[in-house]
Order: sequence, then structure tokens, then C-alpha cells
Amino acid sequence: MARRSALSIRIVEGRNLPVKDITGSSDPYCIVKIDDEAIIRTATVWKTLSPFWGEEYEVQLQPSFHSISIYVMDEDALSRDDVIGKVCITRDMLVEHPKGYSGWMSLSEVDPDEEVQGEIHLRVEVLGSQGSRRLRCSVLEARDLARKDRNGASDPFVRLRYNGKTQESTVVKKSCYPRWNETFEFELAEPAGEKLCVEVWDWDLVGRNDFLGKVVFSVQGLEAAGQEEGWFRLRPDKSKPMENERRGSLGSLQLQVRLRDEMVLPSHCYQPLVQLLCQEVKSGRQDGQVHLVTLLDETTTAECRQEVAVNLVKLFLGQGLVKEFLDLLFELELAKPCEPNTLFRSNSLASKSMESFLKVTGMPYLHSVLGPTIARVFEEKKYVELDPGKVEIKDVGCSGLHRVQTEGEVIEQGRQHLQSYLGELLDAIARSAPACPPVIRAAFRQLFQRVGERFPQHQHAKFVAVTSFLCLRFFSPAVMTPKLFQLRETHADARTSRTLLLLAKAIQMVGNMEPAAGRAKETWLSPLLPALQQGIARMKDFITRLVGTEEQKGEEEGEGWPLGPPTAVVKEGLLFVHKTRGKGPLLGAAAGKKLHFCLTGESLSFGKSPSAERLGAIALSNILAAEKVEEKSFGSSHVMQVVYTDTGGQQETAYLQCKCVNELNQWLSALRKVCGNNPRVLRSYHPGVFRGDKWSCCHQRDRTGLGCDRTRHGVTLQDWSDPLDPTVEAQRLFHHLQGLRGALREKYWELQEPEDAQNGPRREDAPLPEGLSRLFRVLGDLENCHHQAQPPKPPAPVLLQLQT
Repeated sequence: MARRSALSIRIVEGRNLPVKDITGSSDPYCIVKIDDEAIIRTATVWKTLSPFWGEEYEVQLQPSFHSISIYVMDEDALSRDDVIGKVCITRDMLVEHPKGYSGWMSLSEVDPDEEVQGEIHLRVEVLGSQGSRRLRCSVLEARDLARKDRNGASDPFVRLRYNGKTQESTVVKKSCYPRWNETFEFELAEPAGEKLCVEVWDWDLVGRNDFLGKVVFSVQGLEAAGQEEGWFRLRPDKSKPMENERRGSLGSLQLQVRLRDEMVLPSHCYQPLVQLLCQEVKSGRQDGQVHLVTLLDETTTAECRQEVAVNLVKLFLGQGLVKEFLDLLFELELAKPCEPNTLFRSNSLASKSMESFLKVTGMPYLHSVLGPTIARVFEEKKYVELDPGKVEIKDVGCSGLHRVQTEGEVIEQGRQHLQSYLGELLDAIARSAPACPPVIRAAFRQLFQRVGERFPQHQHAKFVAVTSFLCLRFFSPAVMTPKLFQLRETHADARTSRTLLLLAKAIQMVGNMEPAAGRAKETWLSPLLPALQQGIARMKDFITRLVGTEEQKGEEEGEGWPLGPPTAVVKEGLLFVHKTRGKGPLLGAAAGKKLHFCLTGESLSFGKSPSAERLGAIALSNILAAEKVEEKSFGSSHVMQVVYTDTGGQQETAYLQCKCVNELNQWLSALRKVCGNNPRVLRSYHPGVFRGDKWSCCHQRDRTGLGCDRTRHGVTLQDWSDPLDPTVEAQRLFHHLQGLRGALREKYWELQEPEDAQNGPRREDAPLPEGLSRLFRVLGDLENCHHQAQPPKPPAPVLLQLQT
């Protein structure tokens, strides 16, 4: 049994942002922090006050996280980036919206006294007898304090206030993980109604000290406990008057955020539900009966359909039944009244499932097909425009011989560029049939045959059915927004975006197999008509080969999907190896060099280049932790450490430099996922480095001592390429079905009404079909398992209850 917290974040767009640049605009991007740790950086959108990002992420979190903050920044090439404003969403706010929060949120100004982070370790006790009692507070240590100084650290000290008196600790220089181990005493006020305030400050030689956070306790209930000890999260100073006049003037963000707190039971608990769903798929569609999948489609709301489709696809991929599941959806969809030209254009469960299936299984294929053309469009930055109403006339020619291009010349030049991109893309698609994953080819083969049988008089319908998914829901969206499909690391500028949009329109028209229909809506596309007609012929030829049966036997042998960590490459790239003390394989000849690292399901290896001989490797079973490194250690905030044991059993650490915060978190996520089941993973680590005779983070002198911060093995970014976890998918389907029991029953009788009208009125005690009845029993049993597995809540420490 495991407790999981998953956070889905979609940063849609911003509006009415303030001007930050002399150009009268801004270059905004977002930084997402979970409990003050930067997890995500969106791409920069250049020269706009109303940026569109549309970026979506899912983060696996520690269940104890407190809040998520989204900072909107203005990128500046010459100086430090400006902070425009932020949005803060607490865990409690997300719990109040179990279906997720969606809407516009105003940006608030960033107040330094509210930008606090970290925890402090305290022990508080009441000493003495009646009449001469004392309040003793032991300030032991703190961790992950905010960095306030230019050196990437702080000089923290503690100030205690009680009953009008103040005491202060010593200053610990250059540390965000200070250890004080100092004790302070106050005469206990009678009655004990006063509050104890413990403040942490950053000492500054020049200027005022910086506030790092505080903890406030009510001492009234402490007498019964006698003594309490624990770690306490530092809070901002809320005693200052709130200034709301700027809220709203900084602009706003449109967000979609959802928190899923899940209690995942052992896999055997979900077997009855998985077996039931598999049997329903294997039984197929039967005339005169309402299928369980039909009920699920009819009762799932549009907001939830995408998520349910992903869960079902991943579940049946794990069971080796995804081909049968999709075929059942196709058969049920085609049994409805439908027109051949509008097949699968709605957002039904069949459409969403096939779309999700392509993303889960086909992203490497998509990258191989579209990648070269997309890269060419970004590199060339050609001006492409076919709409006369949007054409920009420009000067051409050399100095002194300028002449203005005519509108027709600009459009003709744009047509040539666009036709060149389209031709290259269609060439890549036409050549890609053998490289298409076998499981995708099998799914399209079934779809092709089903539609051909349903509409024998409309032979083009089966081609349109395939392209409605492959072109309209897969290729075209990826061309239009390559950043969202990981084809590019940045969003396109305005000129490139227009080129990509026109190229995506061309792919859509080829996929529709009727270019005249698209030309009727946008007549200015007519110059592209010959290229589109040629593209349609090539697309039909490609689909014929894609769904061909000559290699069917060989393909079916490869239609499974890996459940465990794959032996193929999980992540690779160039990383710089920092020099440190140590003699491990990464700290010898490799130190001080940029090397190519390759992470697989077996090891983390490195060499001079992707094709060069490997210089060394660390087995995954020997990796103990993958964590971030303090900025002050190497002068960069994008350094990670890999703690491992060498061949002699000695613990070593490799410090690896990434190029940006996104690459850093992608590497950390990849390493944590493939090493998640290691029995020897560390529970604590040092975020600094051991230099001279002490750790730079906490100043400990014991090189092998316990770390001063907690490891974050559970914090990972989710990705389409993650290994399947059928247990998690089954839990999410259980949670969804549990809320549909009443709706499923009502929908079944509603769909049965035509038959009941022929057989007479339905009896009140009429039995439900076996499949639906069995589903309700399985859901009830799983609900009981959850109740029995729910651990009792431990009593909260008295001191925690007293925190205000």
C-alpha cells in the first residue's frame, strides 16, 4: 500500500501583463515552485503582454507538500530577469476542489517578507514548580532556508520573543542549513496566555536584516505535555497590513490545477476489477445488450473523458489487450447512426482513447517523422503568408537598388516555401510505414477494416477514418505547437508560428482527403491546391502500406508493451562533470569535462560522445540518491548530485551540471524513477559539497555523517514514456467508477427503454445485467479494502496543535 500525491498543472495563458522592456512589451515565462523548490520553467513567449503557453505537466509529489507558487518572470538578456508577480495556491485550496481548479487568477506583488521557506527544529518545555516556572526553548537547527545574500546563502540567526522580552542566538555564517544547539529560558507568565514567537533572520553587515520566517506558539496548553520537540515550517509575517491596490494591475494567469491524493492498494486487490474489465473487452459487442463500455462512455463527462481514456489505454496496454479494447470502441462507435465524412470527429471515448493511445505509444515515431521538418522551419525563419489580408510588403534588393515586392510576389514566394515544407513532410510520412510501431499499425488495420465493412459504398471513408486520427489528432497538432509535443524546447516566434499554422492547415486538408472543402472556407489557399491533391494521393498510398497484412504475423509478435523499466535509453545528453574530492569512476579523468551521459534500465554510463566507447558506468542498484546541489557550491543553480557506491563499497558523489532548470528536473525525475525500488536509497543528504574539512551546507566536519536535508525520491515529473503502472491506473479507474454507480444504473435503464416499450413496463425489482451487477460488487469490495487499509491518524504533537 502506498500514498501518492499527483499534481496536474496546465498553464494556459496570461493577460494584461505590465510593460517591462523599453520596446513597450515583455518577454514572459513562468517558474513553478512546489514548497519553494523550482520544478518547472515554461518557455519564454517573446514581445507580448498576453502570452499563450498551453503547457501541461504532472508532478509526483511528497504527500506532505504545502503549496504551489507560479511566478511570472520577464526574461532579460542583459541583466537579471524581472519578477512580474505570482500566484500561490495552497494544498487546502486544492483539497476544496477535488475535481480541480480552473480559471483566471490575479497576479500579486512579490513581498520579500512573504518569500520564506524551510523548517526549524525546536524543543520547548516547561520547567520548575508552581510559582517559579520557566519556559525553555532549545533551538537546534534549521534546513532549506531562503537564500538572501549574493553568495547564494544566508547568515541566519534566531530571535525569540516572549512576554515582552527578546533573546537572540549566534549568527551562523554562509549557511542555509545552520546548526545552533542553543537553549533559551524565559520566566513563565501567569496565567500562561502569552505567545512564544521564534523568528529567523539573515544578518547583514550593511543595511537591515532580512526576514527568513517565523513560528508562533500558544504556550497555554504546553504545561500538560511538559516537553515537545519537532520540525516546524517557517511562516511569512502576516502582521503587516495587506496591500491589495496592485492586485489585478499586474495581470492574471489562466490555470488548470488538480491534486490527486491516492491510496494505492497492493496489486492483488485490483485483480477482480481488472479481470472484469478484460472480460468485458474480450466478450465484445453483442446485439440487443448494453455494453459496459457504452455505459462508461455515456456517463463520463467531457471534462473527465480524456483522463479516463488515458487510464483505460494504459491499463489494457499492460494487459496486452489494447488492440481488442480499441477494436471494441470502433465497433460500438460504428454501431451508432453516423455519416462516413464525420467519423470520429466528436470527443467520444473512442476518439479520446485512440488519441491517447497514439501519444502513449507513438511519440518516438512522431519525433522521427516530424522532427527534421520542424527543425528546418525554426532554423530558416522564412516569411510564409498566403492570405492577402495579412501580407506584409517589404523592400528587396541590394543597397541603392531597393524595390517594393508586390503582393503577388510575396504570396508566390510563401507558396514555394510552404510547398517545400509540405513536400518534405509528406516524404517523411510516406517513408515511415515500416518504422511505425507494430501496435499502432495493428490498431489502424482494425479501424480500416471496420470502417470498410460499415460503409462498403464509400471506400474513401476508411482512409478518412485513419487520417482523422493520424493527421488531425496527431501530426497536425504537433506541427502547430511543437513545444507541447517535446519537438522543441521553446515556443515559436510570431513568424515561425504563422508558418507552422499554415503547414498544419495543409496537413489537415490532406487528412480530410477533400482539399476543395478547405479551399471553400479559405479561398486564399487555392494556390496550394495542386500540392494538396498530390499529397492526398501519396497519403492514400501510405495508408494502404501502413495497414497492409504482408507483415502482420511479425508485427503481432511485437505488440506487447513493457511494464518494467525499459532496457532502451531512458534519457541521454551532455553534462559537465565538476571536480571534487573523491576517487570514484566519475571523479578521475572525467572531472572537469563535458561528457555524454546515457541512462538505461540498467546503468548510468558516460563517454566522450554518443557513438564513442563508454568510459565508465554506475549500475542502477548502486545509486543511493539523485538530488539538487546548492547554488553557492558551484556558482550555478542547475547542478545535481548522484550519490552511489563504487565497486569497493565506498560511498561517492558525482556532481553534474545541467544547462537549465528543466533539464535538471528531467534528469532527476528519470534517475529517481529507475532507481525508485533500490532498497538502500538514502533518507537524507548534503545539498552542499565537502570542501576543506567541512560540508559547505551545514558546516559539519564528519564527511560520512547523516545529511542535513531530506531526500526527495518521490518528487518526479510524469511523462508519456514512463513505464506502465497498472495498479495506479486501476486505482484511478476505481475512483472514477465509484462516483458513477448511480449514473450507470440510470443510463442502463434509459438505454433499455426502447426494448421495454415492446415488452411492457419495467418492474421496479427488475434485475441488472450480470456485468453491471458484478461491477457494483467489485467496487463495493474495493471500497471495503480501502476502509480497512486506511491507517489511523497519529495524534498530533501538542506543540503542533499550539502553532498559530
